[in-house]
Amino acid sequence: MWQSYSNGLLIAAGLIIALGAQNAFVLAQSLRREHHLPVAMLCVICDALLVTAGVFGLAAVLAQNPILLGVARWGGAAFLLWYGAQASLRACRPQALAQTTDNNPRSRKAVLLAALAVTLLNPHVYLDTVLLIGSLGAQQPVPGAYALGAASASLMWFLSLALGAAWLAPWLARPNTWRFIDLGVALMMFSIAWQLLSSPNML
Repeated sequence: MWQSYSNGLLIAAGLIIALGAQNAFVLAQSLRREHHLPVAMLCVICDALLVTAGVFGLAAVLAQNPILLGVARWGGAAFLLWYGAQASLRACRPQALAQTTDNNPRSRKAVLLAALAVTLLNPHVYLDTVLLIGSLGAQQPVPGAYALGAASASLMWFLSLALGAAWLAPWLARPNTWRFIDLGVALMMFSIAWQLLSSPNML
């Protein structure tokens, strides 16, 4: 169970903690203290629902088709290796997480709708959560623990942005911070890919 949980935690962390529109939006709302906690929780809930749908929906399909299971296994490992390589390249030329500024306050409804748009209208979110994280989770010994680990990574990251934005902003604005983050992400992705290919429990 703990192996499945840690796999979900590490894989989701590697995908969530990256430069992107969703992280920039949450950070900006947090720095302005404009409905930042509801925005963070909305992102966590969306991630948890998408991951759960991917894990358990794909688990049922893969359990009935060994060929698809093999495709998911090798395809997932290939994607993890590619993602790790991309993170390694980003570490060689790191960027900073930029934040937008907007002096016009918005209602909670407007902010949450904007957060939903940033989260759900991005096609990469479905590739990451439903297809990649879901297909890998469907192969775990305990898929439920894996989904919980992925949700935990999302919860820790977005709450960190929401509650610690003022402290995190100077660090996230430094390219060297993202160099270390991307190196850590690359190591996590390579490690999980190796485990996926070498562990008989993943077959």
